[in-house]
Amino acid sequence: MEDVEDEDSGDSSSSNEKNVIVGICAMAKKSGSKPMQAILTRLEEFDYIKTIIFPEETILKAPIEEWPNVDCLISFHSKGFPLEKTASYAALRDPFILNNIDMQFELQDRRKVYAILEEEGIMLPRYAILDRDSNDSMHALIESEDHIEVNGVTFNKPFVEKPVSAEDHNIYIYYPTSAGAGSQRLFRKIGSRSSVYSPESRVRKTGSFIYEDFMPTDGTDVKVYTVGPDYAHAEARKSPALDGKVERDSCGKEVRYPVILSAGEKLVARKVCLAFKQTVCGFDLLRANGKSYVCDVNGFSFVKNSNKYYDDCARILGNMILRELAPTLHIPWAIPFQLDDPPIVPTTFGKMMELRCVVGVIRHGDRTPKQKMKMEIRHSKFFELFDKYGGTPENNVKLKKPKQLQEVLDIARFLLFEVKHSDGEKEVEEKRGKLDQLRSVLEMYGYFSGINRKVQLKYQPKGHSRGTSSDDISSAGIADEPKEPSLVLILKWGGELTPAGRVQAEELGRIFRCMYPGGQGMACDIPIPTLPTNFPLYLLKGNRTEYPILFIDGLCSAGYIHLIF
Repeated sequence: MEDVEDEDSGDSSSSNEKNVIVGICAMAKKSGSKPMQAILTRLEEFDYIKTIIFPEETILKAPIEEWPNVDCLISFHSKGFPLEKTASYAALRDPFILNNIDMQFELQDRRKVYAILEEEGIMLPRYAILDRDSNDSMHALIESEDHIEVNGVTFNKPFVEKPVSAEDHNIYIYYPTSAGAGSQRLFRKIGSRSSVYSPESRVRKTGSFIYEDFMPTDGTDVKVYTVGPDYAHAEARKSPALDGKVERDSCGKEVRYPVILSAGEKLVARKVCLAFKQTVCGFDLLRANGKSYVCDVNGFSFVKNSNKYYDDCARILGNMILRELAPTLHIPWAIPFQLDDPPIVPTTFGKMMELRCVVGVIRHGDRTPKQKMKMEIRHSKFFELFDKYGGTPENNVKLKKPKQLQEVLDIARFLLFEVKHSDGEKEVEEKRGKLDQLRSVLEMYGYFSGINRKVQLKYQPKGHSRGTSSDDISSAGIADEPKEPSLVLILKWGGELTPAGRVQAEELGRIFRCMYPGGQGMACDIPIPTLPTNFPLYLLKGNRTEYPILFIDGLCSAGYIHLIF
């Protein structure tokens, strides 16, 4: 980053050494922040880009004619920033602007923000505006104990009250009497607090406000950060509406969690970026009732403490700036192959191709032995179960679901009860050991998962001799002629991952990150926001999914994705 004098000397250099001068015009607190410095440092790594930070003293006191002359301007509003003065500078110098300055005036008024979002077809919470500042607007408010009516629109508590000024962060949430009444008062974070509870249940009587339905979000807010229309990074944080206490890590930073955006949410991010003409733009999403609603657009916003985001942001902005200005400034810059596209990898043929699929054939880790037991059964309850689940002489029945296994267990318990209270019938007594084993296996763990146990029923049209041992059903053909049909019950269990197997699965996932793509230790640290909109994951159909789940969890252990199955 250079001073103004360096920029002047650069103008006198030869055309072969011409650089794109990128100016950062913002308040010192913003331009000197760690995220901004991290991005600018990476931006300086481009061969033909030099950056200049406008001193705050210059921005506030110097006339615009004395401001540095730049080719590209990154400027954004914050408290105390002279946005109108910056707009005049932009009109005077006509630089390439990343975040449209005129639209930043619109971002300061929540009424205009909501109007633009509605025009773009972006979902918003149901809302109404109480405009006390304008004589032309209606501002009828009727307040009752558990609801209000704003210009004829009724809002039952809980509802949200927002000042129309985006600079005012004093947002109130009003609760119904059934929840204790009162209100939660949100504000900009002060230390470890972001809101406080108040017993006051009446809405504010001065000022203009937006009233909207309170959206049940399970206690989280989603913050989305765009860098151009094709990149969006998302994080979730604890909602300030819960208890007002900010969750912080051991370093004192607010705890945030990576979020995967759905295809619809990525489209919303693109629309927001383009509608407000803000290349770098942050906005808030509320996920409620299976839908996603935009409740605020913040303009220029950074992701904190993410080196991957800083790398991506600088790369996208640098390429965007050079693609726009290099031709007009006669800079010999070659457009990178497939600029800003999904990840690409080198092939054995020396060409660059887009990565579309990774196929892995992976065997399970250490596991317990698989075990199997067979027994011949003739009781009517087993035949009823066989018929219930579609069994025929040609089609066997496989029982794996918890409800199905519970039915088998109930029959086994019933028969054992009969054995205990019977007069010693030979056929029943012969099965007692098998029934005990069947019951013991099905009662393991105290619950059914459908993964480590299953029962199969096979129809035997001619049955087997009553004198044949059920331990060797396959030899029954040499015994006496059967007199009635029977079923063969096959019980399978075991084959579960051992503790060592779980470690092997997770470790292989972590190793796989450095095996592909590229090899030679090039980890596939691809943040979810940069992946294609549709990123499906396929597993072969089967009973034992624990190993691939652990493998994928290890693969994604760097924090870009948290899998929930």
